[in-house]
Amino acid sequence: MTTRVMLVSPAAGDAQREVRFDDDGPLGEAGLRRARAAAGSLPAADRIFASPSVRCRDTAVELGLPARSAPELAGCAMGAWRGRTLAEVADAEPVAVSSWLSDPDFDGHGGESLRALCDRIAGWLTRMALDAGRVVAVVEPDVVRAAAVCALRVPADAFWRLDVPPLTATELSGRGGRWNLGLGRALDRR
Repeated sequence: MTTRVMLVSPAAGDAQREVRFDDDGPLGEAGLRRARAAAGSLPAADRIFASPSVRCRDTAVELGLPARSAPELAGCAMGAWRGRTLAEVADAEPVAVSSWLSDPDFDGHGGESLRALCDRIAGWLTRMALDAGRVVAVVEPDVVRAAAVCALRVPADAFWRLDVPPLTATELSGRGGRWNLGLGRALDRR
């Protein structure tokens, strides 16, 4: 029994352009237009989800996906850093930022560690694999990275070695607890 999971990264919002820890802001008009232009480019799915963030939900709507909100697919909780730019945090807490980038167990910002995020997403993938069929989920880029870490069974510190551009699809197919990984293809209307 094969399960196919397609993880779609949302259109970029202001937080990504400003290199800011997401504060659940909406997509800008450009992001909405790009998502609308990609509508119809995804295969039919048996189960459709979206991270609970505004930009993931809005991207799903613009893609024409009747997605169910899935709290377990939320992006990494950034605690006290939420809404701040990376530059602001690096200026105020350089040692903490260095730890965050090098230690997957770091949770000194009061949020979730990258290892905890990877474990949470690994659990979701395990649950999805219980049923055959296709799953499409619009999720934050860090969720895509965590899924790739899980699928490849690489250490959590590989998280930072994976880039996830906006409006790309990463595909996982698997059975028996093993996943194959197809990396970020651009969404475009065919």
